[in-house]
Amino acid sequence: MTRHPDTVADAIAHPEREQPYDQLGLKPNEYDDIRTILGRRPTSAELAMYSVMWSEHCSYKSSKVHLSQFGDKKPETDKLLVGIGENAGVVDVGQGWAVTFKVESHNHPSYVEPYQGAATGIGGIVRDIISMGARPVAVMDPLRFGAADHPDTRRVLPGVVAGIGGYGNCLGLPNIGGEIVFDPCYQGNPLVNALAVGILRHGDIHLASAKGVGNLVVLYGAKTGGDGIGGASILASETFDDGGPTKRPAVQVGDPFVEKLLIECTLEVLHAGLVEGIQDLGAAGISCATSELASNGEGGMHVRLDAVPLRDATLTPEEILMSESQERMAAVVTPEKIDAFLAICAKWDVTADVIGEVTDTGRLIIEWHGDVIVDVPPRTVAHDGPVYNRPYARPSWQDALQADVPDALARPTTAVELHDTVLRMVGSPNLASKTWVTQQYDRYVLGNTVLAQPEDAGVIRVDETSGLGVALSTDCNGRFAKLDPYNGAKLALAEAYRNVAATGAEPLAVTNCLNFGSPEDPDVMWQFERAVTGLADGCLELGIPVTGGNVSFYNQTGDVAIHPTPVVGVLGVIDDVALRTPIAFGEVGDVVLLLGTTRDEVAGSEWAHVVHSHLGGLPPVVDLEAERQLAQVLVAASRGSLVTAAHDVSDGGLVQVLVEMALRHHVGADITVPEGVDAFVFLLAEATARAVVTCAVDRVDEVVALAGAHGVPVERIGEVTGTDELRVGPTYGETLAWGLHDLRTVADATFPALFG
Repeated sequence: MTRHPDTVADAIAHPEREQPYDQLGLKPNEYDDIRTILGRRPTSAELAMYSVMWSEHCSYKSSKVHLSQFGDKKPETDKLLVGIGENAGVVDVGQGWAVTFKVESHNHPSYVEPYQGAATGIGGIVRDIISMGARPVAVMDPLRFGAADHPDTRRVLPGVVAGIGGYGNCLGLPNIGGEIVFDPCYQGNPLVNALAVGILRHGDIHLASAKGVGNLVVLYGAKTGGDGIGGASILASETFDDGGPTKRPAVQVGDPFVEKLLIECTLEVLHAGLVEGIQDLGAAGISCATSELASNGEGGMHVRLDAVPLRDATLTPEEILMSESQERMAAVVTPEKIDAFLAICAKWDVTADVIGEVTDTGRLIIEWHGDVIVDVPPRTVAHDGPVYNRPYARPSWQDALQADVPDALARPTTAVELHDTVLRMVGSPNLASKTWVTQQYDRYVLGNTVLAQPEDAGVIRVDETSGLGVALSTDCNGRFAKLDPYNGAKLALAEAYRNVAATGAEPLAVTNCLNFGSPEDPDVMWQFERAVTGLADGCLELGIPVTGGNVSFYNQTGDVAIHPTPVVGVLGVIDDVALRTPIAFGEVGDVVLLLGTTRDEVAGSEWAHVVHSHLGGLPPVVDLEAERQLAQVLVAASRGSLVTAAHDVSDGGLVQVLVEMALRHHVGADITVPEGVDAFVFLLAEATARAVVTCAVDRVDEVVALAGAHGVPVERIGEVTGTDELRVGPTYGETLAWGLHDLRTVADATFPALFG
């Protein structure tokens, strides 16, 4: 970039000047489009703005044509207050309360600089929440890494966990859930997705628009620095080379203490009625905030870029526009309220400067020391970028992958083999205890956390008087999605939906973070199209809308893409959190019931992955009607206090559920394998639409009747004993017994051994 401002007058006078558009991630046709829009060559500042705003990460240029399904197939609901297109979706949870929630990716920055990449992912998603007018109340972190024993995983994972914990803990936000998944496909491209949830009253919703000619544009929060310059386009919109992590300067640097002040300041100015429109500065920084606010409002804005407070006085206008420095917000304020706005900022020690005003010119004009360096129609920057209908086709290898069924894989044939297989599974990285990670997070700060890891879903109290609360869960099995992207996305939705229902909350809405390889690869685009279609169809069938989310492409190293990983977050509402259902086995003597149908389905399972390193066949059958019926039983059983515990069956099969329920409060159980059912299938198959519940002996008939009324199969499989053993039999003529101390030792040892 030139150190001297390239003005609009210069662009007109010197149309022949060569520009480094390719270094900024723009294609030749995109550069030509910009010249056509402007009727001249762009200035360096305009080129900077278009490059970041037209990046894959910001513009969704390869995904828009498919994402439209979420609107086209949106189920009828009166609960959706703000949908796709704003900073975050907002849903009505009753009693005048609303909840906003969203999940986004910070994948590439977290590989380059694990601590800051993950920390600023938390910071960014929290600002999305406060920009809606909501107070953030919790965060979650769906994470995926390469092989657990790979040296680079030992570099990335501890830094990511420390970044999430360090930033979230300093903000005083509980981390109530998430996932940690290991698979070699993520070796060069870990996934760091971050979810935040906030609460607000219906009347407190604020949107991102610059309305009111003459109103002032205020930039407030941290000063602008050189960190994160072009991060959205440089890091999130291209693949990594095989050489490993590079481009550290493009990773943002966060300061959670500044963000905490920014949260309180923002909520005060919003609730005081001092703001006409608001936008957080995340990806693309000032380029995004100014163009989106102008585009969503009166259509015009005049900005004095030299009024932006800087941490580095040597920054050029282009660098200021591209900087993704954290902890910054932009607000539109009427002139008569500006003094009150600035006074509140001063109270919270938050830097605030008027940098422009709203106009009716239909142009975004930016000056630098009196020279016009940007003069563009804002919609062309923010919303009317390129749209690609990328070619896609079913991969040539897909049929062979699905034909490679796991039927020939050796299964345990003796009780001893099955006993040892279960121990191996319990200690495997994907199933082992995540306490080493979660103990670094504050899960109970603010005092409204009702359930947190390792429960099925995190539960937060919204209203301390009535007990109203919400539950959240994020899920995705990338192996299932690799085998069948359409049904894999449905399975991710089904598991998150089931997890929320298992706590007693009624599923209400969906957010998503769609992590895929390069959109320029027809194989990847086929996976993406199938997954989006599956998720849209699934949400329509279950009657819960997608409120917003994120697409993360280019998650691959060289030409090796990750498994398609459509992470799905489901939010549910629970009328009284005192009635929530935990996963721990209940009282001694309680009966253990299995809800749902067990089928011999192990393709893509943890058993196939851990024991045989095998991936092939078709994932478990998806039956969303069965999932809906099961959820209705779980929610009704919770409301009626019929069950003392509930846990959904998913990764690792039934035996993993039983182990986790037993270890939660160190309470054993005796389990009977139903007659005619193979013990291996009973314990390790991963058929869906199933859950284990416990209830008092005198409530069994009620639970069975409730399940029957909803068409859900139910089977009595054991009782809670209170001993220090989990016993299962008959298995190959014997009763298996695992000491709870042994199970805990195996489960707890894995992460400390791997990561110190």
